[in-house]
Amino acid sequence: MLLQRTIKQSISTTGVGLHSGHRVKITLRPAQPGTGIVFHRVDLPQVVDLPARADAVGDTRLASVLQQGSVRVSTVEHLMSALAGLGVDNLHVDLDAEEVPIMDGSAATFIYLLRSAGLVEQPAPKQFLRVLEPVEVREGEGPAAKWARLEPHEGFALSFSIDFHHPAINATANVAEIDFAHDSYVKTIARARTFGFASEVEALRSMGLARGGSLDNAIVMDEYRVLNQDGLRYDDEFVKHKILDAIGDLYLVGYPLVSRYVANKSGHGLNNQLVRALLARQDSWEIVHYATQEAAPAAFTRDWQFA
Repeated sequence: MLLQRTIKQSISTTGVGLHSGHRVKITLRPAQPGTGIVFHRVDLPQVVDLPARADAVGDTRLASVLQQGSVRVSTVEHLMSALAGLGVDNLHVDLDAEEVPIMDGSAATFIYLLRSAGLVEQPAPKQFLRVLEPVEVREGEGPAAKWARLEPHEGFALSFSIDFHHPAINATANVAEIDFAHDSYVKTIARARTFGFASEVEALRSMGLARGGSLDNAIVMDEYRVLNQDGLRYDDEFVKHKILDAIGDLYLVGYPLVSRYVANKSGHGLNNQLVRALLARQDSWEIVHYATQEAAPAAFTRDWQFA
C-alpha cells in the first residue's frame, strides 16, 4: 500500500520574503498522519495555524496567500510544489514572518531541505483525489482568453502555454508538457525560477510587492534580454516555472491529484478558481488509495523513492 509520509526530523533555514523583503526563519517539522500541510505564524502573541487549503487562499496577486482574518502566510506555492513533488502529505511549517522565504526563486532549496530532513512513511494509506470528469475555468475571450482545466488521466501530467510578448521569453519554448510517469519533478521542474521585468519593479514595490526581489532569486529582464549573468537554467525555464507554480497551487486541494492539468496563460488566481470549482463538483472526483506500488500510476513513484 502507498503510505502517507512526513519528514524524519525538524530542519530550519532563513531567507527573505520576495514581496515583503522581510527576513524570515522557516522551520519544517514532522506531522502525524492525516494532519496535512499546516503553516504556523509563530511570531504572533498567540500562534495562528493556517492549513494549506484552497478555500483559505485570499490574495492571489503574484502569489498564493493563505489568510485567516488579518493573519497571512504569503507565497506558499514554491514550498507546496516541492511537497507535491516529493509526495509529502503531512508537515508543520513554522514562520516568524508573514511570507515563505523565496530562497533562489525556485523549489530547489525546499527539495534540498526536505531530503536533508529525510522522508519517512507513516502507518496510514496515502489518499489521492482522482478526477472523473473535466472541470474548466476561463477568463476573457478570443486571443486574450486565459483558461485552466483538469481532466481524467491515470497519473499526473501538466501542459502549459504562455504568451508574454517579450523577446527574451519568445526566444524560448512557450509551451511545455510534463508527464510524471516518465519526467522527474526534481530534474525537470524544481530548479525553474520565478521571473519578472525590471520595468515593473517600481510599480510593484509601490503596491508592497517584490520588495525582496533581486537577481539572486528571480530571472529579471529589461526590454530585450535576461539580465542574470548566468542566463537560464532550462531552455524553457519561463514556462516550466509556471508549471512549478501550478503544481503548488493544485496541491492546495489537499491531496495528490490523479489528473491531467492543461492551461493557457493561467496564474495563481485562475488556478485557485479551478481547484475550488473541482471541489464544488463532488461528482467530478473521488478519493482513492493504491494497495500496492505496482497498482499505482508510475507518476507517483518516480521522485517519491527514498534515498
